[in-house]
Order: sequence, then C-alpha cells, then structure tokens
Amino acid sequence: MSASPTRTAAIIGAGPAGLFAAELLAENGVSVTVYEKMPTPGRKFLMAGRGGLNLTHTEKLDGFLHRYGAARDVLGPMVEDFSPEALRAWADGLGAETFAGSSGRVFPKAMKASPLLRAWRARLEGLGVRILTRHQWVGWSPESDFLIRSEDAEQAVRADAVLLALGGASWPRLGSDGGWAGWLEARGAALAPFAPSNSGFRADWSEPMKKHAGEPVKAVALSHMGRTVRGEAMVSAYGLEGGAVYALSASLRQAIERDGETVLSLDLKPDWSAQELASRLAKARRGESLSNTLRKAARLSAVQIALLREAHREVPREPEALAAAIKDARIVLTGIQGLDRAISSAGGVRFDSLDKSLMLKAIPGVFAAGEMLDWEAPTGGYLLQACFATGRAAAQGMLAWMDRDLSSTD
Repeated sequence: MSASPTRTAAIIGAGPAGLFAAELLAENGVSVTVYEKMPTPGRKFLMAGRGGLNLTHTEKLDGFLHRYGAARDVLGPMVEDFSPEALRAWADGLGAETFAGSSGRVFPKAMKASPLLRAWRARLEGLGVRILTRHQWVGWSPESDFLIRSEDAEQAVRADAVLLALGGASWPRLGSDGGWAGWLEARGAALAPFAPSNSGFRADWSEPMKKHAGEPVKAVALSHMGRTVRGEAMVSAYGLEGGAVYALSASLRQAIERDGETVLSLDLKPDWSAQELASRLAKARRGESLSNTLRKAARLSAVQIALLREAHREVPREPEALAAAIKDARIVLTGIQGLDRAISSAGGVRFDSLDKSLMLKAIPGVFAAGEMLDWEAPTGGYLLQACFATGRAAAQGMLAWMDRDLSSTD
C-alpha cells in the first residue's frame, strides 16, 4: 500500500486569519507555506496590541452576533464554531492568559500582542509552517498559478488549496491596501466597494470647539437612526471619534453617503433622567453664570459644555428646557475619515461569491478569509473574533477540498 501524498496549502497574508488557518492545516498534516508582503507577519495585529490587544468580548452570543449586522447569518455559524471562549482558551494555551475588563472586553494579561505573536510563531515553526516575508502576490501566471514576487525573484506558486487572507483596505501602510481586488474581479469574483469603518467623522466645529481637540467625552450616550450606544467619544480637530462613535459607524456612514450629512444625538448625562437633571438645575443659585450652573449642578466637564453650546445656538436657562438640551445635543456630521485612517474597512469579497466553506465559486480550490470579506463590526473584540473564526472555517473547507481531491485520485 503506497503512502498518501503530502497535501500542500499556500496562504497569502500573515494576519490572524491566515496564521490561524495555517495552524489548523499543519495540525492536520498539511505542508503549509505562508506568503507575506511585509517584512514581518502580523503587522496589523501588533498595531492592535498598542491598545492592549482586545481579542474578543464576553457579551452573550446573541448580542455578540448582532454586532455583525447584515453579515450575521453568514458569520454566526463560524463564530459559534469558534466561540469567544474557544479563542480565550487558544490564547491561554499560548501562555497569553486572558482577562475580561469591566466593559466585557477580553485582553491578554500582558496587554500586548508581541508575546502572544512570538509564542504563536514558535508553535507554527514547530508544526513545520514556513512563513516567507517580503513575498507579495502580484497576479496570475499564464497557467493561472499565483505569481509571488520577492525582493529578487518572481515565482509561480501552485498548491492543493490556496487561502487568500489579504486584509481589507484600511491602514494600508501596514499592508492591507485592497490592491488585490482587481485580480479577483477579473476572475469572476464579486466585490463590494471598500469603505472606511470604525473611523472618525467630520464636523464643522466652531473655533471655540476646536480648542477641545484631544479631550475625551466620558460616559456619553450616542443615538442615531433609533439605536443608542453608551461609552466614550473623543473630540478631534476634525470632528468626533472613539469607541461609541465607531459602534455606530455603519449607519452614520450610510446616512452621509445617502444624504451628504447626518445628525448624531449626544445625551451628555445618560445616568440622570431629564426630570432628575431639571430638579438639580432648578437648585442653582440665582445670578450664577450658565457655565457654573452646568459645571456644578449638572456636573458637566468643560468639553461637554462646549458640545452643548455647539449643538444649541442659544442654550436655554429654564431648568426643564436646559435638561432637555443636555439630553439631546445634536451634532451635524458631514463626512467620514478615509480608509488610510480607518481601523477597519467595509466591503470586499461578497459572500455570494463564496460557497459555505469560503471557497470562491469562480476559482475552485481558492478560499478567502478575514477582513477581505464583505463584513464589518465595531471595535471591542468583534473584529479579531471574526478574523479567527473565518480563518478556521476556511481551513476546514480547505481540508475537505483536499481530502475530496485525494480520494478522487485513489
């Protein structure tokens, strides 16, 4: 009885989706080579680590999956198959023990990506995975192989299965510039246009408001199109950014694309009802300045007071009206920051171009995973969770494809 031939896989892109797929494939006896155009793997992963490396979130699964919006039905089974608990167990197994913060966000205790990435690379090396850096996919050969260009050569790569894990189009300086889109479209794959996600939004600030650039707006509730998110925002010179803003970025972006601008409502005191706030304001000293009343009675910070004035041309003094103004400070947003400043991107390979195993229907044997797929989610652990989950799903699809291919030749 002859030995089974070695199965081979090529992975283009050494981000979390690609590396996680490489790990699963190698554990199943596949010879894996990863091609990465940047000098080192995981560049965007390391950048995420500057904020502590928010791996996932402890939110209950139904709410967790809701964060993926229109892609929930497709991503849901993949996240259920590789859950937040499974991701934490995987990180713990690398020695990067995790913890959940008060917000539910999950981080390695080291609050860095580099120790986890070092341990991960050591595991991959032990499994025989080859990672070739400074190797960039540059299109197709005449024989329809993948052309990979290194510093001094160009080679045609052929494997039993290929995974594209090239990232989206955000943070292009870290390698994910979306330059691969035309090559896939030429082969019949359908793509949705790239758009910035988890990005800041522009507002036409007055000169007094601009002086508060860089100041956080803490414990605020933001509302748009019937949805309210609590958290923190940040005033920038161009407008607003921060986690609470990012959570609404999809609907804000779509409204601006449709109408040219949109209104974001800020509740500057979400922990107090309008009635309680009005009662406190009514106790202000007679003759006290409005700023002092807002600072003492309403306990607003300087940046909150500035936002209140920005939202209302004339800030009312009567307690009930003033309370209502504080609970509904409306800021007009006129645009979104571009892909070069976005944390992630929307758009990419449409799911209807893929089968259930994430294989491109137009290119049999070629799979796709990670941010290059057409989905988006807010920050908070949802982005990395989906990258890992789709990487795992694609690897499982590749194994099934290769096993079927081998059995057909027996």
